[in-house]
Amino acid sequence: MSDDIKLFDRWETEGVKVNDLGLVDYVNLKPVLVPRSGGRHAKAQFYKSKLNIVERLINRLFVAGHKGRKHKFTSGQNVGKTFMASKMVVDAFEIVEKKTNTNPVEVLVRAIENSAPIEEVTTFRRGGMTSREGVVTSPQRRVDLALRHMTQGTYASSVKSPKPAAQCLADEILFAFNNDMKSKAVSERQRREKEAQGAR
Repeated sequence: MSDDIKLFDRWETEGVKVNDLGLVDYVNLKPVLVPRSGGRHAKAQFYKSKLNIVERLINRLFVAGHKGRKHKFTSGQNVGKTFMASKMVVDAFEIVEKKTNTNPVEVLVRAIENSAPIEEVTTFRRGGMTSREGVVTSPQRRVDLALRHMTQGTYASSVKSPKPAAQCLADEILFAFNNDMKSKAVSERQRREKEAQGAR
């Protein structure tokens, strides 16, 4: 019975609702015990939408992505270390649950909704000129960017810091949940949308 399946045998996902209608089909909250699919959807187009949103967060923690042209914060530090990345998420969820008295999966979903950019700027060539124009971001990319910026913010705050990575991840999720500009994901959304508004 799906009613008996809880994430990490602790948190329910079935009762969590996605309020942003544009993201309903792209934030998968299907009940799973352990969010690890083993890459079975890797060769299918848009496979990411079939993965539980917590598994997508764990996968993104493997390779948060480079930051800046000189790769100030590089990626690939946790690749293949599934247990370590999963434990980081579990520990972060425990901190979030303790501070909010709310299901941490629901807090994560709200954080993604608050940090998923709606508009951004694209660059293209028109004749011999390079033009920039504001475009609407696709729902799949909105979720991707929100998760990417959350994990990049986590790594940026944990580098050379005495705070554990799980605490940094919990702080990033909580800041995004509260729509606080201290969140890397929220501030990046504001930057992208402001840039798109100026390029209209």
